[in-house]
Formats: sequence, C-alpha cells, structure tokens
Amino acid sequence: MTKIIDGKAISQAIKDEVKDTVDALKKDGKEIALAVIQVGDDPASAVYVNNKKKACAYVGIRSISYELPEVTTEEELLKLINDLNNDPSCNGILVQLPLPSHIREDVIIKAIHPSKDVDGFHPENVGAMLIGQPGFLSCTPAGIIQLLKRSDISIEGKECVVIGRSNIVGKPMAALLLRENGTVTVCHSRTKNLKEVCRRADILIVAIGKPKMIGPEYIKEGAVVIDVGIHRMENKKLCGDVDYDAVFSRCSAITPVPGGVGPMTIAMLMYNCVLSGKDNPNR
Repeated sequence: MTKIIDGKAISQAIKDEVKDTVDALKKDGKEIALAVIQVGDDPASAVYVNNKKKACAYVGIRSISYELPEVTTEEELLKLINDLNNDPSCNGILVQLPLPSHIREDVIIKAIHPSKDVDGFHPENVGAMLIGQPGFLSCTPAGIIQLLKRSDISIEGKECVVIGRSNIVGKPMAALLLRENGTVTVCHSRTKNLKEVCRRADILIVAIGKPKMIGPEYIKEGAVVIDVGIHRMENKKLCGDVDYDAVFSRCSAITPVPGGVGPMTIAMLMYNCVLSGKDNPNR
C-alpha cells in the first residue's frame, strides 16, 4: 500500500519544535529577528514572502519586512544588506528570489554575511555543506531529508536519483543524500537513457520544472518518489513534476503536490533562523 508523505504534518512538527526553542531563548533574553527583503511586486514572490512572515509569527521570530520598488538599484540593495549585516539585532537575512533583471542574484547572495544566510545559498555555506562542516543548509533539500527521516525511510545504501542540477535544489540535494550514505546519481537535460536511470532508483527526487513529466515508466516498483515541482494548470489546480495519479500505485511512498515538499522549505527556514540566533557571531 502506497504511503502518502504528509509534508504539512511533518513541517508543523518542526515548526512546533522551533517554537519551543524560540520560547526558551526568549526566557534567556534572546530575541531572533529575520529581515525579509522583496524587490518588486511579483505576485508569486509576494505569496512566498507572506507565508514566511506567517511562519515567523507562529514560531515567535520577529519579522522585519522590506518591500522595495522594482526600480531599486543593485547598489541600494547592497547598501541595505550591508546595514543588516552590521545590525546586531538582525540574525538572518532573506532576499526573495527571483530579483529584477537589472540586479545580479549572485552578487546579492554573496553580499549576505554567511552567518546570516538563512537560505543557505552563500558559497561559504555551500562549501561547508559539501565537506561536512557546520553551516546553514539549503532549505528545500534539508526539508526533503527531514521528510524521509521522519517517515522512517532509510537513505543509507539506497540508490538515489536526483533529476535536476540547480544550485538551489539538485546539487545540494545530491550532497545531503551522500552525507546520509546514499548512492547518488544526478540527472539533467543532457542525461542519456533517463528512464532507465530513474528505474534504478530506490529514492527518486524530481526537480525538473516540467509539469507531470515523470510517469510510471520512470518508476521502479516500490520506489520512494519526492516531487519538488509545483505548477498551476489551466484548470487552476496545482500539480508537480510527477504525474501523481499515474505513478501512485507503483510507489511505496510519494509526496503530494501541494502538501509535500513545499511546507518543508519554510519549516527549515525557521529552523535555520533559530541556528542564526544561537550561533550568530555578530550578536
């Protein structure tokens, strides 16, 4: 019988754990504050930012909101980030992506001090992750590891296939699976015989950005399938990169869309914020 991995329930459990930690820190006189910066008025970004603010309110983290106009220059954004880097009352800095085309994302990511980089995107944190040193982990891949562990799905020794090689999901996902002693293959647009490679997977993680691309012909009987994609169809319903209904019966466990990976990203962001409050050397 296929198990539906409930990201809503697992993310709620993590947020409740974070809330308890935040309460304990407050009793010691420590408040955690997250600066959330949005440039422009992209509707999807506005939804994500609002969800992050709600999560902050729930766990007890102070949210400092900066909603900047589309015409904000790169220099202006860099100045704000520098000010926040030097502000001891701000523990974490989050710049909502994507940014307007005239602002270079890589420059902005590198400008955030690694000790306040709660997204886990700074090269210093990415490098620390790769060599197993302490640092912030990218929220979506870290959330997927928690989904698996808290669903009693062992990673050690398993064939793990990741479809997608982005800096935000695919590459850090592969690194974290290796850390858990999985045997990892990363597939991408140039991979030959993709179906055959995917059918080897005990754990298949799909972050390819194409709605319902992955059907039953990609899935080994009894595989665990984690769907990172999210798309709005013409009928207004949401779907993932995996054709959920078509593959469901072949899987031992699968994440739904919505309600699977999505909630975990914000839960792990809250977890990183707590780490920033505990360990931030600028405090």
